[in-house]
Amino acid sequence: MNRILVIGGTGNVGRQVVDQLVATGARFRAMTRNPEAAALPVQVEVVRGDLTIPETLDPCLQDIDTVFLVWVAPPAAAAGALERIAKHARRIVFLTAPLKTPHPFFQQPNPSRDVTERIERLIETSGVEWTFLRAGIFAGNAQHFWGPQIRTGDVVRWPYLNAPTAPTDERDLAAVAVRVLGEDGHAGAEYVVTGPQSLTQAEQVHTIGRALGRSLRVEEISPDEARSELLRVLGSPTVVNMLLNAWAAAIGQPAFVTSTFSELTGAPPRTFLEWAIDHAAEFRA
Repeated sequence: MNRILVIGGTGNVGRQVVDQLVATGARFRAMTRNPEAAALPVQVEVVRGDLTIPETLDPCLQDIDTVFLVWVAPPAAAAGALERIAKHARRIVFLTAPLKTPHPFFQQPNPSRDVTERIERLIETSGVEWTFLRAGIFAGNAQHFWGPQIRTGDVVRWPYLNAPTAPTDERDLAAVAVRVLGEDGHAGAEYVVTGPQSLTQAEQVHTIGRALGRSLRVEEISPDEARSELLRVLGSPTVVNMLLNAWAAAIGQPAFVTSTFSELTGAPPRTFLEWAIDHAAEFRA
């Protein structure tokens, strides 16, 4: 019987994968560096492992057939960790980015892209079956981007308000992952998963206002004005520059939208409004 190891199960997507695997009755365990702080459902087998210390992965991988991998460690650890995984598992399902999508939003050079491409190459040459889930922008980013401003007022000041994206509900991304983890037939597949709508950042803010029953206003600010605020929110100059460049490149054309979710699950993906209604409490003071 297929048994799954979830690596990265305490993150925004990984936690949803864990919850949905529980709901399906799948046989799996979740690996984390600190099981005591994982706060995963009590019925989940949580094991201690560290991607930067390859020998700690062996017990976690015992009797494992398939690995769901969210890379959460320094790049230098990738080769050693993937070598260990390949000794035990038959398949890897890797949460990655739409690196090959011919849309300017996803084609801006940045260090994170280089790291991701290197991990993909290591997986492709590891000898195991692999599937890449290429996720676009997460809907949950809205909490970090605009939550602080919305909780304290009705005006959101932000750069590139006319830049469109297609936010993906993390629950939908997890549903695709669970489908792929639980069945064969996905070897070598690269699934680009997006939300169902191309929405500018201004439209996304107004959608959150609709979910809250409030009339939110937006004010365009320059990238330089936004940089310090984004650094406080995101903490990384590399990530800030990546986003600013991507938003700038996206101006003037619709976001890239796929039907992958519906094709794999047979259900319609959640809209950004549905996501905002379900997460409205997180935008209230």
